[in-house]
Amino acid sequence: MSYQDVLYEVEDKVATITLNRPERMNALSLNLEAELHRALDEADADRKVRAIILTGSGAAFSAGYDQAAAPASGVRHTDPQGKSHAEYIEHWQRHDGGRINNWTHMWSLGKPVIAAVNGWAMGGGFWYQLAADITIASDKAVFAQPEVRHISNTTYLFTALCGWKAANRWALTGDHFDAQEALRIGMVNEVVPHDELMPRARALANRIALVPEPSVRLNKAIAMQGMQAAGVHSALLLEGALSALAHSSHNEERERLFEAQRKDGLKAYLALRDGPFQPEPMGPRSKPRAAKARE
Repeated sequence: MSYQDVLYEVEDKVATITLNRPERMNALSLNLEAELHRALDEADADRKVRAIILTGSGAAFSAGYDQAAAPASGVRHTDPQGKSHAEYIEHWQRHDGGRINNWTHMWSLGKPVIAAVNGWAMGGGFWYQLAADITIASDKAVFAQPEVRHISNTTYLFTALCGWKAANRWALTGDHFDAQEALRIGMVNEVVPHDELMPRARALANRIALVPEPSVRLNKAIAMQGMQAAGVHSALLLEGALSALAHSSHNEERERLFEAQRKDGLKAYLALRDGPFQPEPMGPRSKPRAAKARE
């Protein structure tokens, strides 16, 4: 199977899927996301593969859904301009309801998915590493859901993993947090020096591959299907409905952001959205600009 936006390779018993749009910080396009799930299915169907590593090329795991992408009409789906209320709500209901299938797809695989977070994990990229069976983070990794700053949703997966206090702290602000904070709140399994990320992920994948295949497959199912049966899946169905409501809640503040993007592009949009939150509490953007200039 050939791919345009992901790299797929199998070495020994481990498949590595690399998100490969480094010029866009591996932002999730329709094609990249479709290819990612095809690659997961390819690895799952390959009886030689016993574990899957998911990582990103360049400086990011994934910066989230591509805010610059536009359909042939030139008007982004996220922008309500030129759409009826019904059309706008329909788009978000289909999008947010369908996204739950991405997580359940990962959980239904017979092979464990190890997310090796090599850098920025934002928005949709943040969610994919949450949904992985195991997450190992580089000490350069940075996590956030900055999209909440333009009226968007978090995910219940964050609460399920880390508890509501930690989830609320970071999801209600969209603030950046670093790998050590991710470890402290239980979001990642391990933090390793950046240069050791892939060797450590491969070592763990190879260790899993030593266990008989039925044991790994069925024990993953016990964890992931059991979690869904215990109520997480119901919570995600509720999340899909409330996320569509959040995305459809267009108001004056968000219109100001969209107007900046229509006039001056994505950079202006992000400057207006994130500027009031600078400096971030953690990560590369945690230092005041004056301090960065002196370094």
